[in-house]
Formats: sequence, structure tokens, C-alpha cells
Amino acid sequence: MNNGKICIAVCAETASEFLEKVEMAKPIADLVELRFDCLQADQVPIVREWIRGNEGGGCFIMTFRSSEQGGVRCLKLEERKQFWRDSFDSAIVDIEEDLVEDIGSLRSSVRICSFHDFNGVPADINEIFQRLSGTNADVQKIAVKANDAVDAIAVWRLIELASTDKEIIPIAMGEAGKWTRILGLAHGAYLTYAALESGDETAPGQITANDMIDVYRVKELDEQTEVYGIIAGDTSYTMSPCIHNAAFKAADRNAVFVPFQVTDLDAFMARMVQPKTREVELSFRGFSVTNPHKRSIIKYLDKIDDAAKTIGAVNTIKIVDGKLNGYNTDTDGFIKPLKAKFPVLNGANVAVIGAGGAARACVYALTKENAAVTVYARNVDKARELVDAFEIDNKQLTAETYQPSANYSDFDIVVNTTPVGTQGKSQDASAATAEHLKGVRLIYDLIYNPAETQLLREAKAAGAETLGGFDMLLSQAAKQFEIWTGQDAPVETMAVAARKKLNDG
Repeated sequence: MNNGKICIAVCAETASEFLEKVEMAKPIADLVELRFDCLQADQVPIVREWIRGNEGGGCFIMTFRSSEQGGVRCLKLEERKQFWRDSFDSAIVDIEEDLVEDIGSLRSSVRICSFHDFNGVPADINEIFQRLSGTNADVQKIAVKANDAVDAIAVWRLIELASTDKEIIPIAMGEAGKWTRILGLAHGAYLTYAALESGDETAPGQITANDMIDVYRVKELDEQTEVYGIIAGDTSYTMSPCIHNAAFKAADRNAVFVPFQVTDLDAFMARMVQPKTREVELSFRGFSVTNPHKRSIIKYLDKIDDAAKTIGAVNTIKIVDGKLNGYNTDTDGFIKPLKAKFPVLNGANVAVIGAGGAARACVYALTKENAAVTVYARNVDKARELVDAFEIDNKQLTAETYQPSANYSDFDIVVNTTPVGTQGKSQDASAATAEHLKGVRLIYDLIYNPAETQLLREAKAAGAETLGGFDMLLSQAAKQFEIWTGQDAPVETMAVAARKKLNDG
């Protein structure tokens, strides 16, 4: 447990909508930030009087910043000064550096002095912090924009510089800075901000309050909490946090799973992970690794298992006594659901569509079961790598589409490892048509969102049995949990969390 607070930021143009959101936020959050700059000018007095008459402001943070300081409206300096002169005394106030000393007569319960940079991390961030520390504020808030997980290190380290008589709110905005929002309270941050619900974010990278409480359990974390995370080029779509955090909660472990959006893997490993060079101490115990880092991560590992070595890709890291051990759980994740549907793979004729990292894991698992595998790929060079590594057959797909020149009727199983059909622009596309799939016994699509892809609909039309990617997602995650903890994975709990995320998303 920690002593930090969750603050929901509320923003709306009209008083009625604003106060409706306030009432929704109050039962969930410790504090509610009132973004008065969001309100139309004539609505500000209405909200102010409501708060004075109903609550006295005790659980609120009042904020009124101009657009150049991250606010919504263009506000003149005198307008901002007048707002603070008219404010009542009992609320917590968040005032920018240019006004915090001028409003000396304001008797607030807590005074926050804030600085925002929505473009990046200023080179003089430590000097800015010292400047804010010299004001009459009780709390220093510094929020900067992170484009990579390592960008957040500079603002995170301000926690170490904070004096014993003043509090700190360090925030790295953006997807790459989410780890500061999740882990901040455990390391002494005064509060962390959250959105009322998805779509109501008032700053880049805000997480919903329900996710902060139920998924990440941010108020239950401390400096001894084991930290696991996903290393990915884009973490905005990952299902891993909801799956693994549900498992940690079910297992009653003091552990949390956090997204780390990483562009520069070399910098991340050197500055955040490797014991001799890291600049932060976050009690890392393991990682899930996904695109585009599954191969490039290998050079940093002290040991990798046979599957990862053969496939040439690692998707799981366990840290023991500072040593990084790499594994590939995609193979187990892929083969376990398949054998539940198709128990005897020895001699089965299998077509694998695609030649990327996922295809390599599938081919490895299938050849271990003595299946006869043929790879269909557009990229001749990638296909050749697979053919040479596993001594299998391959056929080229046309460059424009994933449609084969011949059908798959000679195969028992067809596996799609490509992103064709995933939610978004290509969700109506299919790697094969029903005509191509006639005679195939089982179609296995590794895509899990949507649950039923166009390929699976084509498979049903062709009379084939189907298997979606959800079971693989769950199976490989369960294997990761077992590697990290040495415990059996609470698979049903993980499945419920994953389905909820998919339905909510």
C-alpha cells in the first residue's frame, strides 16, 4: 500500500455536464480536478457557486490554465489573476509558476505549482524543478511529453530530488509515459491523474480511473512490488496488462504488469534494465516482448531456451539475480489449442500463411509434432529463411494479395499468421476464400480481435472447423505467468479479464 491519491480530471463546456461528471467522479477518486478552463466563461461562476454551497471544495483541485499552458481556452493574465482572487480558501489549488507567488493571500489547504511541456522533455528540467521548489507551493507538478519510455526517466528522477517538506507529482504524458502514472504512487508521488472513462482524457496517456484501480491496483503498490512489463514499439493496443494483472491479483502477488513503449531498445536496456548502467530502480522481474523487438532483444540476454534459439525470437524474459533469461512461449501458446482440436499432428499436411516471427514459432511447433508444413508467403526472402531453417516446402503468394494461385484443398490444416483480417482497416479482408478452403479440415487464424475474422467466416462457409487466436493469446500468456512465478496460471481469471477488455474495447 502507499499514501498516494488518484485524481480524476473533469472537463466540460457547460456547468450541467461539468457537474454531472463531478458527481460521477467523486465516489471513485480521492480527488477531483476541476478544469475551469474547459468551461465557457459564463459557466464558471455557476460551478464555483455550486462547489461553495455543496462541498466547500475540500476534495477538489481547482485549475484554471491558459491554452499555452495546456488549458483549453485562451485566457489573459488578468483574467487568470481575477479567477484566483475570487476563489474560496478550502480547495486544493493548482497554479502555474507565473502566478503562484502573486496569489499569496489565497488560503488553500494545499498549493500546487505546475509546469507543462507538451512537446518533449526540456533539457533544463532539474533547474525548472529547483525553481518551482523555491516558490511558496506545497507540491511541485512537472508534466512533460514522452515519445519513448526512456524519455520519462528525467521527470521520474525528480522523486529523488524532492525535499522532505514538499511533495512531487512527476508525469510523463503520452503512451510512452504511462509507466510513470502507474508506478508513481508506489515511489512517493503525491497523486496520479486518471480519466473518468475512455474518451474523457484531459491529457495524453491518461488511463481510466477504473483501470488504475482494478487493473493496475496503483494504490496497493509499493517500492517492493515486482514489476513486469511489455516491451513493444506500440503498446496502445496490447491486451497483456489486463491479462497478467488479473493473474497477479488472483494469485495474491505483490506484482504489476506495465506497458513500456520502446522505440530505442538499446537505450531502454542500458538506461532502465541492465544493472550496471540503469538510471532507475523499478524492481524489474520480467518482460513480455513483442514487435519489433523479438529478435533484437536476444543480444542482451544471458541465456535463451532451445525454442527461442531455433526460432530466433524471444517473447518472454525472466530476470533472476540480475541475469536475463529468454524464452519463446508462442510455440506453447500455438500448439496447445491446436492439439485440443486436432490431437494427432504426426503426418498432418499443414499450410502456414506468412513468414514472419509468428510463422516461425508455428513452424517450429508443427515440425516438432512431425507435421508436413508448407509456407505460403509474399516475401520470398523470409520464406527462404524458413525453408532453410526447418527444411520445409514453400509457395509464393501474389504480391498484391494473400490469395494463392492454387487452393488449399490438399491440406488438413491452414494457419494464418498474417495481420490480414485484424480489427481496423483490414478487418473485412481474408487470407483465403471459401473456394480456396474446400476440403480443409481446420482453419486456425491467430488473430484474436475480432473473435470471428472474415477468414473464419470463409472457413465455416467451406465446411471447415475453426480456431481463433484468443486461445493462443491466453495459452502463451499462461505459460509466461508460469515461467515468471513458478505457479500454475489462473487461466479462467485471465480469460475473463481478456474477454472483458475485448468487449469494452
